[in-house]
Amino acid sequence: MERFDVLVVGAGPAGSATAMHLARSGARVLLVDKARFPRDKPCGGGLTGRALKQLPCAVEPVVERIVDRMVMRVGYGATLSRGGSEPLIAMTQRRRLDLHLAEQAATTGVDFRDGVAVADLELEDAGVSARVGESQVRAEFLVGADGANGVVARAVGLGSGIVRGVALEGNVPWNVLERGAYESAAWVELGVVPGGYGWVFPKGDHANLGVGGWMDEGPRLRDHLERLARAHGVDPGVVTDTRGHRLPMRELGAPAARGRALLVGDAAGLVDPLSGDGMYEAFVSARLAAEAIGVGRPEEYEAALSAAVDRHAAASWKAKRVMDRYPRACLWALRAPGVFDAVTGLLRGELAHPSDAPRIARPPLRVLSRLARGT
Repeated sequence: MERFDVLVVGAGPAGSATAMHLARSGARVLLVDKARFPRDKPCGGGLTGRALKQLPCAVEPVVERIVDRMVMRVGYGATLSRGGSEPLIAMTQRRRLDLHLAEQAATTGVDFRDGVAVADLELEDAGVSARVGESQVRAEFLVGADGANGVVARAVGLGSGIVRGVALEGNVPWNVLERGAYESAAWVELGVVPGGYGWVFPKGDHANLGVGGWMDEGPRLRDHLERLARAHGVDPGVVTDTRGHRLPMRELGAPAARGRALLVGDAAGLVDPLSGDGMYEAFVSARLAAEAIGVGRPEEYEAALSAAVDRHAAASWKAKRVMDRYPRACLWALRAPGVFDAVTGLLRGELAHPSDAPRIARPPLRVLSRLARGT
C-alpha cells in the first residue's frame, strides 16, 4: 500500500498545476495519467493573457506563436480586423504544453506516472483508495483532473449540471495559406456553426482549423469544417490530424466537490461558454483546489470557485446567446469605439467583467445585453 497526501488523476493543465501548487506547499502528491506522454489533445492551444497570469510556472519554451491581431467575420462575409500593441494570445500545442507542465510538476517533487490507469476508486470519510496500475494507493484527498469523460466524477457521484458542446479540428501546413495573413492573427468566424464559431489559429509549423457548437451539431461538424477550409482557400483534403472532442460547460453553481474529492478544469465543466477555452479556468481551479486542500478545508472549494469564475461565466453565457442569434449585431458592436479594447482587456485579464469596460464602450454593450435578455 502506497500512501500520499493527494492523488491527482489526470495530468493536463489543471492536474499538473494542482499538483505543483500542492507539492510546493509540502504535500506528497501522486499525479497519474492513463496516456503515455507526450500525447496530443484536441484543443485550439491558445493561452490568453488572463490564463498566463494564472500559470504555476513559465511556459515560454513551448510557445510557438504570439497573436497580436484578431480577424472576425460573419457568415464568411463582413470582416473586422483589429490589432494591438500588446500580445493577445500565446499559441502552443497541448502535446508540448502538457508534457512541459507535467515535467515541471515532477521537478517540484510530484510523483508523476503516465501510461497508468486508475480503477476501483473508493471515497471514504478519511480519504480515498484506488488501484493505480499495479499498486494500491491511499490518499487523504482526491483531485479529479481527468477531463470531460473522466472516471473520477463518475466514481464519486459528481458531474451534474454540465452542458456539453462539441468541436472538430485539424491542421494544415503553412504552404496552403497566405502566411502573412495568418501567422500572427486569430481568425474567428461567427454565424457559421450554431452555438459556436469557426477558427484558424497559427502554430509553429502549421495552422489549426476548427469548428465548435452545440452538441447536436456533432453529425454536421465535418461539413462545417470543410466549409471553413474552403472559405480560407484550403482544399479540405489537405486537412490532417482531424479530431473531435466534447466541450463541458458548467452551469452556474454546479457541484465540483464531494467530501475529500474535488474536480478541476474540464472535469468540473470549467470551459468558457463563449470561447470554448478552458485554460484560465483550469489554472484558477487548480490554485483554489490546492489552497482548500492545503488548509484541510475541501468544503470551501466550491464557494471559492464560484466567487472566482461565476460572474465572468454568467456574462459569457449571455454573450454566447447573442453571438448565436445576432452575430451581425456582435460585429457592429465590435466596430464601435472602445468595444474591441474592452474585449482585448478581457482577454488579457485587465478587465474582470464587461461591466468594467470604459464608458465609451458601454452603450453598444448595453444593446447586446438587451438582446441577450430577449433570447
